[in-house]
Parts: sequence; C-alpha cells; structure tokens
Amino acid sequence: MASDLAIDTEKYSLLEAFNVDVEVEKQEFETFSLCFWVYLLDSTTYPSTIIRQVHSDMSFSAPFLVLDENKKMILLPLTLFHKEAPDPVNTASWTEVPNVSTTAEFPLQRWVHVGCEVSRNYMRLYICGEMVGEKVLTSVMMTNGASSDHVRRVSLFSVGGDGYSVQGFIHCGEVLPSTVHVNHHYTKDPPLCLSVEKPSTCEIDEDGVWSIVGEKASCGMIFSLDVVLSNAIGQPVRKDVQVVASLLYANSGTPVEKTSDLEAPLLVSYDGVEFSAEDKPCNLLNGCASLKLKISQVHYSKCDKRLFCIKFEIPNKSSYPFLEAFTNQMRCISRTGGDSVTPKRLNHIDHHPLVEGVPSINGASDSSLSMKRIKLGEEKVPESEVNPVSLHGTSMEWRPQNQDEEEEEEGEEEEEDHSSTDSENTEIRGSTGSRKYTISDSTIFRYCLGNLTERSLLLKEITNNSGDEEVSEFAAQVSLYSGCSHHGYQIKMARKLIAEGTNAWILISRNYQHVHWDNVVIEIEEHFMRIAKCSSRSLTHQDFELLRRISGCYDYVTQENFEKMWCWLFPVASSISRGLINGMWRSCSPKWIEGFVTKEEAEHSLQSQEPGTFILRFPTSRSWPHPDAGSLVVTYVGHDFVIRHRLLAVDHICDSSERYTDAKPLQDMLLAEPELSRLGRIVRSI
Repeated sequence: MASDLAIDTEKYSLLEAFNVDVEVEKQEFETFSLCFWVYLLDSTTYPSTIIRQVHSDMSFSAPFLVLDENKKMILLPLTLFHKEAPDPVNTASWTEVPNVSTTAEFPLQRWVHVGCEVSRNYMRLYICGEMVGEKVLTSVMMTNGASSDHVRRVSLFSVGGDGYSVQGFIHCGEVLPSTVHVNHHYTKDPPLCLSVEKPSTCEIDEDGVWSIVGEKASCGMIFSLDVVLSNAIGQPVRKDVQVVASLLYANSGTPVEKTSDLEAPLLVSYDGVEFSAEDKPCNLLNGCASLKLKISQVHYSKCDKRLFCIKFEIPNKSSYPFLEAFTNQMRCISRTGGDSVTPKRLNHIDHHPLVEGVPSINGASDSSLSMKRIKLGEEKVPESEVNPVSLHGTSMEWRPQNQDEEEEEEGEEEEEDHSSTDSENTEIRGSTGSRKYTISDSTIFRYCLGNLTERSLLLKEITNNSGDEEVSEFAAQVSLYSGCSHHGYQIKMARKLIAEGTNAWILISRNYQHVHWDNVVIEIEEHFMRIAKCSSRSLTHQDFELLRRISGCYDYVTQENFEKMWCWLFPVASSISRGLINGMWRSCSPKWIEGFVTKEEAEHSLQSQEPGTFILRFPTSRSWPHPDAGSLVVTYVGHDFVIRHRLLAVDHICDSSERYTDAKPLQDMLLAEPELSRLGRIVRSI
C-alpha cells in the first residue's frame, strides 16, 4: 500500500540526461513519434537547442528541436531522411530550412507535453495533445549499393548545445510506433505538480498582492489555504503525502527570521493548537488539504512594509521545483494603528466613464442605456485598458477586475426620502434631498473592511434582523463607501441566497450530518434549473465534478461543503436567469457557454488557437459575497497569441432583454469587440 502512495521520482530526470535511439529501416521508413513532458526553468537562455540529432554518417550533431530567440519551439527536419534537413556545420542554415513552429511563446516553469511526429514525407509538432503545425518534406533517396534491409539508428539527445544552458526536467520521454497516437502518451501518465489556491479570507489588490487583514498589529489573522497535488492536465492525484510550509520575503525569497522571543513567523493550527509551520508537516489526504495558517507577530508595520509569500514543499523533494508551490505576494494589514485602512466616504457615485475619450452613444439618453452597458475586466493580472466601443445603443468597457474602488454605478433610480430618529443613523444629502438610514456607519465600515467570511456572517445577521428596504439601503451605503456598485448586487442577493440555501440543505440532509454525493446532485440540479429559469438544459457530469471540487468533498457532503458550493452556484444561477445571459446558456448550437469549466481547462482548450478565439466561463475563484460572484469571464487568445482573462460584470445587464427592444444580443456585443472574433470549444482530456 505504501508504494502506491509514494511519489516515484525516478520518472523525472534532468533534461541534459535525455537520450533515446530510434531504429528505422531506411527503405521502408514509417512514421514514429518522439513524445515527452518537459519542465523548463526560467534560467534557460535563448536561442537554445533542446534536442539534437546524430547518426553514424554524421561527424557533427544537428538540431532537431529548438527554442528560438522569441521562445518559440521549432521542429527541424531529420537529417537522415529529409533533403531539407539543416547542415550540421553551417549554423546559419538552421533558421532557413523548412520547419514547424509554435505561434506563441513556450511556457516556462510548468509542465508541457511535446510530441514530434516524423515521417518520410512530413513532420508534425504537437503541444499538449494538439497539433500546432505540419510541414511537407522531400524524402532522401537510398544510396546505390545499400542493402534493402539496412537498418539505421538515429540518436536524439540533449546536452544544452550551442554553448547555451538549457535547464529543466523531462518526464516519460519515449519513441512511439506509428500505430500509437501522440494523445495516448499525453493522457497516459502525466507528471505531478503542487499548487496552492487563493484563500477566501483575503482580497487581491490590482497588482495581484493578497491582503491578509488582522484585528490589530499584535494579533495575526488566521486564514486558510488549499494545497493540491494534481497531474499536469489538472486531474486530482489521490496520494497521501506531507507538505511543509515556510514564510519567505517575496522580493528576495529568503526565509523570514524569528522574532526576538524566538516565536516562529508562520504558524499552523490544528484543533485550535498552533505549531511552528516548519516543524509541523501537513498531511495531504487524497492529494489535497485545507490548511489554517497564521503570520505571527510578523506584520506589515514591523517588517518595514515588506511583502511575504508562503512556500509549500514536499519533504526530501526540494530538488524538484514542480513539487513546490508558492502563494502570491502577501501583505498584512491591521485594522487599527498605522496600517489600518479607513474607507473614504463618497458623497456621490461618479457617472463618468472609467477611460477618458469614451465616445458618446448617439440617439439615446444615458438613463435608457445604463442597463445595457457591459463591463469587461481583467480576472487576475491587470493589463492596459482597451477603449470602449460604441455598439448602436450598447457599449462594452474593458477594465481591470480588481479596481473595485473605481467602479461606477449607472442607471440608479432615484429613491424616496426616508426618515428615522436613530441617533446613529447615516444622513446623505444630494440632489434627491435628505435621506436617513437605520444602519450605522460602524456596521458599514465593518462590512467594507471585512473579508469574505466576515461579510457573509454580517449579512446573515443583517438579513435576520432587517427588512428588505433596510437591506437595500445598506447595499446602497456600502456601494457609496466602497465606490463599488457590485457590492450592492451581492448584498441584495443575500436574503434569497441564505433562505434558499438553508431550505435546500434541510431537504437534502434530512437531519443527517453527512450525505452521499449521489443524493446531493439530484436536488442541486433541480434547485439550479429553477433559479436559473432554464428547464431545457441539465447539468453535466463535468459540471458536477467542478461543483464537487468547489465544495471540497469526496463521497460524502457536510453542511460546510454544501455552503461552499452554494455560495458559488447561487450567484451563477442568478446570472443565468437574466434575459441576455439566459439565451446564451440555453443555446446548444452554437454552445456559447459550455458549462462549468476551470481556468486551466479554458487555457488548455485555447492552446494554439487563432487570435480572437474566446471561451466564456464562470470564475471558480469568485464566491458570494465577493463583488464579482456570478460574473462571466472571457478567456481569449490575444493578438500576440497570449491567452488572457477578462471579467464580464453582469450586474448592469437588464433582467429581460424584452424591456429594451434596441438591446443587442450579448453574443453580438462580444463579437463586436476588436479582441474577439470567434467562439472556441472546450477540449477535455479523456
């Protein structure tokens, strides 16, 4: 049993040690494929020869597979069989001969599957199971006097040639006969990798930094991180291993020192008891674990405002970088003291465009168009903004996702005056007159400063003790304080989400603490289809598998697992119920939204696709009450062949497109964007 759980590191070797021989009969030469997984380090220089070729008639080796100066992988003809093969002596000829090349940069510091299919008359290059190019070649004729059964041997090897250093690892490198397709090797035995997911108790700044918020400077904030051992194609690996966590300075990668009282900088919590993370390995059961960590007395102000990151590694495997995982850069923020963050109160919501130079929409007033505006923004890493485009009564804006403080709210209806005698009430004066609310400023501050867990608990308390009108007023106030209208959308959803989630769990569990997953999926599908207002489309097996991953369960579901899943699923179903999105979800040909997919699946499906190809998905990292929960993400191939992710905020899309006869279908609005031209498809590994 122990051998089944261990990680077999003998399958991984240094790239420089790679060497295989191919025996071929020259007269009756058939197709063969060289396949391998490769993990290139960032220290690789360019151009670099990854694999070289040589045979008995050659005095010098020639390149076979190279990375050019633009980090594109190039497959060159085989010297023994193709007239177009490069001259081993004349290095200038290597760039002039016919070849097959990738269109995008070859990824570094991640596993990539490479397949080189070679025949007498052609060669093909495959990346992650997908063919990226093919070249027709001229076969070399047999020399006179050669035996008809003459067998030749070609050696394919890597030595870091051309004086450049090619650093990396290789996994399962082998030569396949013509009867075996490259895809078989791609899915047969993918290599392993360790990864870490963003904690739910932190916010992401627009520069990608995670912010961990503590109550005060002398008290760290406990947060959870999910660590996952999976294979290179995103499938979970059910192995029981240990990982060790350590706190590093993000800029230098050096360990954070202990404080003067020798307290460890990073603590891990088990059943309420804290241990030094470096001294207490954490167990990954079936390849995953949710770890409770705390940065102890090492906070933003005491460390000269330096950024941290957390490193996870499997003990005794430190020489394998793919068995290590690092978090994003992190900062610690206290709610009191010099590093506290106080929200700036806004007297009004700015209705001006986020990007200067936005063209006005002719022939329509702002109020009639506000519900038809769609905002697109960066999901992870902010990029340069793209100017909006006028779309005959509709418009789209590209925006960085994490700039919540720059959000604008449009088309907000004027509210009637309200009065109250509560001494703690908040009063706002504007063009509509005086309005008084019954929810105090301190409650609004708590919500604006809180993490997702604290916000959800606060919303449960507010919805239990307040009416619909007060909840709506609270939503408007939070939007004003935070400058982000999306918060209001999630707050208004709270009462229905909590009530329906509670009723659903009672119906599913029937007072049992653990419920088998097979019993959960039936009820979940019924609730989803009702909320999404779509009875014509059922959830697929892949949809349920993603929901299982989000819930964090395996065969049995607890209430905690169910609530995790519900906080993601309910906002998604609510978005699908909206008129413009509902039609796209119902559409089967073409299938605009193919279901619940991960970022990795979308990126894999777009590998080697043409610029402008895009896929719509719901981000798995956005759960209620995150302001972007339920939004759509456009994953697309940019003009430079780089895959990007941008957020499509849905809270301004009208509930029914019939209310606006001049509203374009959402798919037409997407295709009108200069960055988007055609719909892609999800390709899942079998």
